[in-house]
Amino acid sequence: MNAVEIEQAVSELAESPFDAEEFPFAFLTAFGNKATTLKRLRTGTSNKSDVGGVLQTNNAHLKVCAPGSVADTLSELRESRATAKGKVKVIVATDGRTFEAEDLNSGETVACEYPEFADHFGFFLPLAGISTVKQIRESAFDIKATGRLNRLYVQLLKDNPEWGTGEQREQMNHCMARLIFCFFAEDTDIFSRSDLFTDTIDRMSDSDAANTHEIIMELFRAMNTRHEDREAEQIARWADELPYVNGGLFAGSLEVPRFTRIARSYLLHIGSLDWKKINPDIFGSMFQAVIDPEERHNLGQHYTSVTNIMKVIEPLFLNDFREEFEKASNLQRGKSQALHRLLDRIAKVKIFDPACGSGNFLIIAYKELRKLEMDVFAELQTLDGTLPLSGLDVSQFYGIEIADFAAETAVLALWLTEHQMNLESKRVCG
Repeated sequence: MNAVEIEQAVSELAESPFDAEEFPFAFLTAFGNKATTLKRLRTGTSNKSDVGGVLQTNNAHLKVCAPGSVADTLSELRESRATAKGKVKVIVATDGRTFEAEDLNSGETVACEYPEFADHFGFFLPLAGISTVKQIRESAFDIKATGRLNRLYVQLLKDNPEWGTGEQREQMNHCMARLIFCFFAEDTDIFSRSDLFTDTIDRMSDSDAANTHEIIMELFRAMNTRHEDREAEQIARWADELPYVNGGLFAGSLEVPRFTRIARSYLLHIGSLDWKKINPDIFGSMFQAVIDPEERHNLGQHYTSVTNIMKVIEPLFLNDFREEFEKASNLQRGKSQALHRLLDRIAKVKIFDPACGSGNFLIIAYKELRKLEMDVFAELQTLDGTLPLSGLDVSQFYGIEIADFAAETAVLALWLTEHQMNLESKRVCG
């Protein structure tokens, strides 16, 4: 199982009614344990617990306890001789109301309400043999959001099989890109309130989802119509609160596939996530995997790409800029002029990726340059109180990509990154 599949399985377990007898086995199942392994644990053949729990050697020791005794039970598991002898990585205790766990190697702990343990799925990935936990934790939201989008995408194609081929496949991908923008926009102050898009769909569409596609089409149409033209275009009043979005994202056909009750539920669930946590640098490649059947088996395997990109851009240009910044910052005279010269150099940078895919290289390069630019701004603020505007623009970042949707995803991800960095600059520099 990959990280996305594990997140989905853990979320489904957390959302299901608590079954005290079944929980330890369901928990281990969520992390990819085979039926034969669980059968041996159930029968006691391989269960080495000495405290009435379930112990899987070299992996986990779990126990469901009486209400209110979770902390004591976790201590019992920690002090258990079988835990030490079995070389257990993680101990888990729960009473179905609260949930506690501890990584015995790092000493890290999790303590939360039972339904919330799914939010910590990255903590438990060593149980599935996935060792790159740090990168996954940093991309935890991207994995969760991608998994939800994958479920929606698959469900829509199941309900609308004609949307999976030819020109309608391309239209399906455009529709998903528009939805992603709307989810992001309502959580990052692009829309007037945080739940504007999702709440409008929830209020205006029927519970049986019969008109959901029509509601979404009208919302898309509003975002493609300037406010002064909306009366003439007869835009519905309930859609008028949405802003006009230039740049062409909502240009062309606004057709939307039909939704079933299940697909509508997936859509509303996705909208309830906190999309300001998204990392476009990693999300783009993961979302590309969602829409590409040949790549979907790799879903969730893209989270290490940032590290590899940094190995390229640091010696290529970033280290040189950082060294110039350090030298300018240490000057006794002419510091301001040197810092402004550095800003001018950064503003003239042009980045080109001849095989850009979903834009990961371009996005990381843009983010790192914006971070450096903010460091320069902070130095200038301290020096003379000036606060220059960013000289970088995403139009300075170029890419070539043969797959049309990958290129479209790269453009969308760059735009989301620009907005995030503008918010960060406002937060840091005032």
